[in-house]
Amino acid sequence: MKNLYRGLALVLFLSMLLIAGCSSDEKASSENYELTDVSFPLEEEVTLKFITESSPMAPEDPNDKLILQRLEEETGVHIEWKNYTGESFAEQRNLAVASGDLPDAIMNAGYSDYELLDLADEGAIVPVEDLIDQYMPNLQAVLEKAPEYRAMMTAPDGHIYAFPWIEELGSGKESIHSLDATGWINVEWLNELGLEMPSTTEELKEALIAFKENDMAGDGQTIPMSFIINHGGEDLSFLFSPFGEGENWDHTVVTNDDKVLFTSGQDGYKDAITYLNELYELGLMDVEAFEQEWNTYLAKGKEERYGLYFTWDKANITGMNDKYDMLPPLEGPDGRIHVARSNGMGFDRARMVVTSANENLELTAKWIDQLYDPHQSVQNNWGTYGHEEKQNIFEFDEDKKMLRHLPLEGTAPVELREETSIGGPLAILDEYYGDVTTMPDDAAWRLEQLHENLVPYMNNENIYPNVFMSLEELEQLSDIEADLFPYVERKKAEWITNGNVEEEWEEYLAELDRLGYQEWLEIKQTAYDRNREAEVEAQ
Repeated sequence: MKNLYRGLALVLFLSMLLIAGCSSDEKASSENYELTDVSFPLEEEVTLKFITESSPMAPEDPNDKLILQRLEEETGVHIEWKNYTGESFAEQRNLAVASGDLPDAIMNAGYSDYELLDLADEGAIVPVEDLIDQYMPNLQAVLEKAPEYRAMMTAPDGHIYAFPWIEELGSGKESIHSLDATGWINVEWLNELGLEMPSTTEELKEALIAFKENDMAGDGQTIPMSFIINHGGEDLSFLFSPFGEGENWDHTVVTNDDKVLFTSGQDGYKDAITYLNELYELGLMDVEAFEQEWNTYLAKGKEERYGLYFTWDKANITGMNDKYDMLPPLEGPDGRIHVARSNGMGFDRARMVVTSANENLELTAKWIDQLYDPHQSVQNNWGTYGHEEKQNIFEFDEDKKMLRHLPLEGTAPVELREETSIGGPLAILDEYYGDVTTMPDDAAWRLEQLHENLVPYMNNENIYPNVFMSLEELEQLSDIEADLFPYVERKKAEWITNGNVEEEWEEYLAELDRLGYQEWLEIKQTAYDRNREAEVEAQ
C-alpha cells in the first residue's frame, strides 16, 4: 500500500509538471549540428546545453571558471549552463525531466542508482556504452588500466547509463576511504595530566574521567567527548570496533569468508552500547551530541573544549596543530584490537548523463571524453593553475608536464577547491601521482595517519562494494531501510542515554526481523556474490 500511495503521488506530481512544461516555447536541448568525424578544435563554434550543480562558493556562471574557459578554447564548444546550488538543483533537475524540457546532458547529476535506472526505463536518458567504445579514447584508456570500473558502471541489464567520477587515493585497506569516523584526542591535556595515549577501552574511560574532573578547558567548559550521533564521520562508531565486528555508516561489513553482516544485529554491538552507556552515565559525553548540528559542533571544537571528538579530518574542527592526535585502535575486553572499515571508495557512477533530447551524441561524447584526459581530470577535481587574480591550486611544471599542488597558505582545502574546480566526470588513478600530478598534502597526511595507526588493525579483507543492483532489488532495500535504519539509530541513541540494552535485546532482534532484516541480508548477499563474479570476469 505504501508503494501504491507513493506511485500515485508521483504520477500526480509529474502530470502537473508536464502540463506546466507544455507551455514553454524555449527548447532546452541544442539543435542538430549534423557533425560527424568530430575533431577539436571545431572550425566553427557550436553550443551544447547542460544543467549542473555547483557550490555556493563558486561563480554563478560556470563559464567564469578558468578550467571551462580553457576547455572552450581547446574544443570550440560553448556550454550554455543552467547552474543551481543546494536543494534547488535536484528540484530543477527533476522539473526538467518531468516536463520533457530536457538539456543535452546533466553534469554533477547526483542520481541514486534507483533514479538512474528509472530514468533509463522511462527513456529520459540514453545508454552510453557504444559512445564510449566509438568516441571516447581517454575513458577507454582508464577502463583498460582499471577494468573493475567498467563492471561497476554496468547496470544489471548490461547497459551503461552514466559517466563516472573516479578518484583513487590509495587502494584496498590503504585507501583514504577505508575509514571515515576517526577519533581525535587532546594530547595536550593528556600530557598535562601525565597520561599515556589510551590503548584500551578502560584506559580511554579513565582519560575522559580525568579530563572532566580536572576541567581541562576551564570554567566548566570541558567536554570530555563529543560527536554527532548517526552523522557519518562525526558519529562515535569508531568505539564499536573493540567489541566485535564494529559499526559504520551503512551498518554493513563483510567477513573474510565473504559473508555479509548487519553490524547492528551482532552481540558485540550490544556490548559496545553497554560501554557507551557507562560513559554517558559518568557524564563524559556532550549532552548536545544527540541533537547538535555541524555549526554547533564546529564552534565548540574551535574553542578547544573537546577531550575527544570524531570527524574525517581534524583540520576542519580544531586545525592542523599538535594539540590533537588520531585516537589509535583500542583493545577491547576480550583482548582483540580491530578497526571496522567503511564501505566507501572514490567512485560515483552517475556523475553525468546524456538525455534522449540530445541530437549531437558524437559531439557530446567527445567533449565529455576531454574531461577524462589525465591532466584535465586532475584540474576538474581540485582546481587549476595560472589564474592571475585568484589563488591557484597548482603550478604547472613545463619540463615534466606535471601539475604540482601549491601550499594552501591557510585556506581551507574545501573552500578553494569548490570555488575553482568543476567536478563532473573524471578519472584519477593512483599511477598519476608522481607523473601527472602530486598528491594533495592533506590527503598524503591522512593516508600516512591511516597507514601508521589504523590499517594494521583492519582485520576484514573486503568491504561491501559499490554494487549496481536491479530496480527490484533497490526498491526492496529502500522499502526495508525506510523503517529499519531509523529504528536502529533511534534505539542506539536511546540505549546510550537510558541503558536497558541487555533487557531489551531479544525484543530488539525480533523487531529487526519484523522490519525485514533477514530479507535485507539476503538481497545484500546475493548482490555481493554477483558482483564478485563480475569482478573475476572483468579481470
